[in-house]
Amino acid sequence: MPNAQYPMPNTQCPIPKTQLLLYLIPIIGFFPSLWTLYRGQGSREQLAISRLSITLAVTWLLGYLLLATGAATSDFFSLRLFILNSFLTSGYFLVSVWLILRLMQGKSGRLPGFTNLAERVFGKYLS
Repeated sequence: MPNAQYPMPNTQCPIPKTQLLLYLIPIIGFFPSLWTLYRGQGSREQLAISRLSITLAVTWLLGYLLLATGAATSDFFSLRLFILNSFLTSGYFLVSVWLILRLMQGKSGRLPGFTNLAERVFGKYLS
Protein backbone atom coordinates (compact mmCIF):
# COMPACT_ATOMS: atom_id res chain seq x y z
CA MET A 1 0.00 0.00 0.00
CA PRO A 2 1.63 3.26 -1.13
CA ASN A 3 2.09 6.01 1.35
CA ALA A 4 -0.39 8.84 0.68
CA GLN A 5 2.22 11.39 1.64
CA TYR A 6 4.47 10.64 -1.34
CA PRO A 7 3.10 10.46 -4.90
CA MET A 8 3.80 7.49 -7.09
CA PRO A 9 6.83 8.12 -9.33
CA ASN A 10 5.05 7.18 -12.57
CA THR A 11 1.96 9.34 -12.06
CA GLN A 12 1.69 12.68 -13.80
CA CYS A 13 0.91 15.53 -11.44
CA PRO A 14 -1.31 18.13 -13.05
CA ILE A 15 0.38 21.43 -13.72
CA PRO A 16 -0.98 24.12 -11.46
CA LYS A 17 -2.60 26.81 -13.57
CA THR A 18 -1.13 29.47 -11.35
CA GLN A 19 2.34 28.48 -12.48
CA LEU A 20 1.36 28.77 -16.14
CA LEU A 21 -0.34 32.09 -15.45
CA LEU A 22 2.81 33.34 -13.72
CA TYR A 23 4.80 32.74 -16.91
CA LEU A 24 2.46 35.00 -18.89
CA ILE A 25 2.54 38.04 -16.60
CA PRO A 26 4.07 40.82 -18.70
CA ILE A 27 7.75 41.53 -17.96
CA ILE A 28 7.72 39.69 -14.60
CA GLY A 29 6.87 36.31 -16.14
CA PHE A 30 10.02 36.44 -18.25
CA PHE A 31 12.22 35.44 -15.32
CA PRO A 32 10.40 32.28 -14.15
CA SER A 33 9.99 31.30 -17.82
CA LEU A 34 13.70 31.66 -18.42
CA TRP A 35 14.47 29.65 -15.28
CA THR A 36 12.14 26.85 -16.37
CA LEU A 37 13.75 26.65 -19.80
CA TYR A 38 17.25 26.89 -18.38
CA ARG A 39 16.62 23.94 -16.07
CA GLY A 40 14.92 22.03 -18.87
CA GLN A 41 12.51 20.47 -16.41
CA GLY A 42 8.79 20.73 -16.77
CA SER A 43 5.96 19.41 -18.83
CA ARG A 44 5.56 20.10 -22.52
CA GLU A 45 2.91 22.69 -21.74
CA GLN A 46 5.17 24.50 -19.27
CA LEU A 47 8.03 24.60 -21.74
CA ALA A 48 5.77 25.81 -24.56
CA ILE A 49 4.27 28.61 -22.46
CA SER A 50 7.75 29.56 -21.22
CA ARG A 51 9.06 29.80 -24.78
CA LEU A 52 6.08 31.90 -25.81
CA SER A 53 6.49 34.22 -22.83
CA ILE A 54 10.17 34.77 -23.55
CA THR A 55 9.51 35.37 -27.25
CA LEU A 56 6.84 37.95 -26.49
CA ALA A 57 9.03 39.74 -23.95
CA VAL A 58 12.13 39.80 -26.17
CA THR A 59 10.11 40.98 -29.17
CA TRP A 60 8.53 43.74 -27.10
CA LEU A 61 11.88 44.79 -25.63
CA LEU A 62 13.60 44.97 -29.02
CA GLY A 63 10.73 46.94 -30.53
CA TYR A 64 10.60 49.23 -27.51
CA LEU A 65 14.32 49.96 -27.65
CA LEU A 66 14.35 50.52 -31.40
CA LEU A 67 11.37 52.87 -31.30
CA ALA A 68 12.72 54.77 -28.29
CA THR A 69 16.11 55.15 -29.98
CA GLY A 70 14.46 56.36 -33.16
CA ALA A 71 12.34 58.84 -31.24
CA ALA A 72 15.37 60.17 -29.38
CA THR A 73 17.43 60.68 -32.54
CA SER A 74 14.70 62.02 -34.81
CA ASP A 75 13.38 65.55 -34.69
CA PHE A 76 10.53 65.13 -37.13
CA PHE A 77 9.14 61.68 -36.24
CA SER A 78 9.74 61.66 -32.48
CA LEU A 79 6.09 62.09 -31.44
CA ARG A 80 4.92 59.49 -33.94
CA LEU A 81 7.52 56.99 -32.75
CA PHE A 82 6.60 57.57 -29.10
CA ILE A 83 2.93 56.95 -29.95
CA LEU A 84 3.85 53.80 -31.87
CA ASN A 85 5.95 52.73 -28.89
CA SER A 86 2.96 53.13 -26.57
CA PHE A 87 0.82 51.04 -28.98
CA LEU A 88 3.48 48.31 -28.97
CA THR A 89 3.60 48.27 -25.17
CA SER A 90 -0.19 48.25 -24.87
CA GLY A 91 -0.37 45.42 -27.39
CA TYR A 92 2.15 43.36 -25.43
CA PHE A 93 0.16 43.78 -22.22
CA LEU A 94 -3.19 43.08 -23.93
CA VAL A 95 -1.90 39.92 -25.62
CA SER A 96 -0.51 38.72 -22.30
CA VAL A 97 -3.82 39.35 -20.53
CA TRP A 98 -5.70 37.65 -23.38
CA LEU A 99 -3.46 34.57 -23.12
CA ILE A 100 -3.95 34.50 -19.33
CA LEU A 101 -7.72 34.60 -19.79
CA ARG A 102 -7.55 31.80 -22.38
CA LEU A 103 -5.57 29.61 -19.99
CA MET A 104 -8.02 30.31 -17.17
CA GLN A 105 -10.84 29.14 -19.46
CA GLY A 106 -8.94 25.93 -20.17
CA LYS A 107 -8.18 26.80 -23.79
CA SER A 108 -4.89 26.54 -25.60
CA GLY A 109 -2.11 28.99 -24.82
CA ARG A 110 -0.90 29.09 -28.42
CA LEU A 111 -0.48 32.31 -30.36
CA PRO A 112 -0.32 31.94 -34.15
CA GLY A 113 3.06 32.94 -35.50
CA PHE A 114 4.73 33.58 -32.17
CA THR A 115 4.38 30.01 -30.92
CA ASN A 116 6.09 28.64 -34.03
CA LEU A 117 8.81 31.28 -33.78
CA ALA A 118 9.32 30.48 -30.10
CA GLU A 119 9.65 26.76 -30.80
CA ARG A 120 12.14 27.31 -33.61
CA VAL A 121 14.35 29.84 -31.83
CA PHE A 122 14.18 29.07 -28.13
CA GLY A 123 13.39 25.37 -28.51
CA LYS A 124 16.78 24.93 -30.10
CA TYR A 125 18.85 26.89 -27.59
CA LEU A 126 17.09 26.63 -24.25
CA SER A 127 15.47 23.20 -24.15
